[in-house]
Amino acid sequence: MPDRITSWHAEPSKPGFVPPPGAVDAHCHVFGPQARFPFSPKAKYLPEDAGPDMLFALRDHLGFSRNVIVQASCHGTDNAATLDAIARSDGKARGVAVVDPAIDEAELHALHDGGMRGIRFNFLKRLVDNAPKDKFLEVSGRLPAGWHVVIYFEADILEELRPFMDAIPVPIVVDHMGRPDVTQGPDGPDMLAFRRLLDSRPDIHFKPTCPDRLDPTGDPWDAFTAAVRPLVEDYPDRCIWGTDWPHPNMQDRIPDDGHLVDMIPRIAPTAELQGKLLVDNPHRLYWAN
Repeated sequence: MPDRITSWHAEPSKPGFVPPPGAVDAHCHVFGPQARFPFSPKAKYLPEDAGPDMLFALRDHLGFSRNVIVQASCHGTDNAATLDAIARSDGKARGVAVVDPAIDEAELHALHDGGMRGIRFNFLKRLVDNAPKDKFLEVSGRLPAGWHVVIYFEADILEELRPFMDAIPVPIVVDHMGRPDVTQGPDGPDMLAFRRLLDSRPDIHFKPTCPDRLDPTGDPWDAFTAAVRPLVEDYPDRCIWGTDWPHPNMQDRIPDDGHLVDMIPRIAPTAELQGKLLVDNPHRLYWAN
């Protein structure tokens, strides 16, 4: 059994930026606690417990009002830990599930009643063994009303995924912008390819998140700022933001969550943009129904 890993900052700083009322951390996770919610036998990493009490304490410390909790790959298709966190949030959390594509309608509607509003398709080979596009398309056509699909992939397979994404019959949210090489700048090939994707249909949203993952120059992540700010400015109604806490697999480069929050005004420099990124857009996706 591999050693359990800690991937989050023990004492994140208090950010200088104060999020607007109603602000949503729209991409975060919970791990376990393992004693109640065992990790998947297929998990590619084995984290220490990072449960809802820790998540909600961080939410309050950073100045956010709500969370969208995305099912972590270490829990596979057993969404019990995420559902438990939503149930304990006093209505302040919604979620994104990972499901077996053969899931039936009753199970999908039970997830809806538990606060889920989307399902996630993961195409990172280091995290999942199998990503069957045909089965993903089939289940995406059976989702409860108002749901969307979240897709996680790396930039080098974007063009390969385009026909699949074109066929998804519900809105799409792209995790971490499809992991572009931000050192290429705002007009680099990865960002231009991503803009072409956004221009291909009006219901594709994105998360301008994870400078700690995407910017090898390190904190304060200037390359990320330069590449991503124009994207937020040009697609203000299509972006949502999150911390990615507890930062799966980042145990060797753990970011300070306060510094991540202080990136927000650098990529969304006006109060209007900040309101769309943190309040309007995530509320429309996760609390409209």
